[in-house]
Amino acid sequence: MTGYGSARGTFHDKTILVELRSVNSKFTEVRLKLPVGYKSYETAIRKLVAEVIDRGKIELNLYVKSEDNTTESGINKELFKSYYTTLNSLCRELEISDQNILQSILSIPEVLSSEAAEIEEEEWLASEKVLKEAFEAFNEFRKVEGGALKKDLEERLDSIQTMLIAIEPFEVVRLDFQKNRLQKLLEEHGNGSIVDQNRFEQELIYYLEKIDINEEKVRLRQHCIYFASELNASQMNKGRKLGFIAQEIGREINTLGAKAYSADIQKLVVMMKDDLEKIKEQIANIV
Repeated sequence: MTGYGSARGTFHDKTILVELRSVNSKFTEVRLKLPVGYKSYETAIRKLVAEVIDRGKIELNLYVKSEDNTTESGINKELFKSYYTTLNSLCRELEISDQNILQSILSIPEVLSSEAAEIEEEEWLASEKVLKEAFEAFNEFRKVEGGALKKDLEERLDSIQTMLIAIEPFEVVRLDFQKNRLQKLLEEHGNGSIVDQNRFEQELIYYLEKIDINEEKVRLRQHCIYFASELNASQMNKGRKLGFIAQEIGREINTLGAKAYSADIQKLVVMMKDDLEKIKEQIANIV
């Protein structure tokens, strides 16, 4: 499920800002952007993320700005200046381009190591507090989105059940139509021979049983009830189970279509399939 959360805090003369974003994915992929001084806390931050988010592509950005509004980059300024002066002088002396000097200097490990190689424990505790606040905002965002998602799924499910009820009036008409059609075909191709009415009735019953959809309707109704029950259940990680139930719903709808032999029922089946596809799309956003 997509989500967003942010929080802001302070530590002495520094402002701490955390932004957290996620998009749906079958797997868990966490991408962190941290100040250099926070690298030693990367494992702790990943653990905090894992406690909040089960799966998805997650991007977490942690910014620390000083009072003068400059972001702590972790660049060793004196060493950078020294390398720049030396390399710039060599470029002029050797008459070569200085176009890539900045990129080359920033690729030197010592330049990015730091002034801010280590932060105080108190600063980490302050940042941890802001991180947790961002996670709370993130969860609130997902609750709102989840509520809208749940409402849409319930409406789609109700629509399928409504169309299932709408099939019933066409069933009797369908059976009568098939019976009359078979009777007419027998009369047309019987070559005037006497028809054994009892045998005809037996064959007719066998044929009508083959296209009977009562069992499919009962199973489809039960699957819809089960889906609604799981959707309203309090446990987490229900997306996969809902996906399995949706597959069973689809199987029964497909069988209804195959046995329909009625244009009116086929129209309802098509609309049920449309709603089911929307349900499957939404389930992909559920953890």
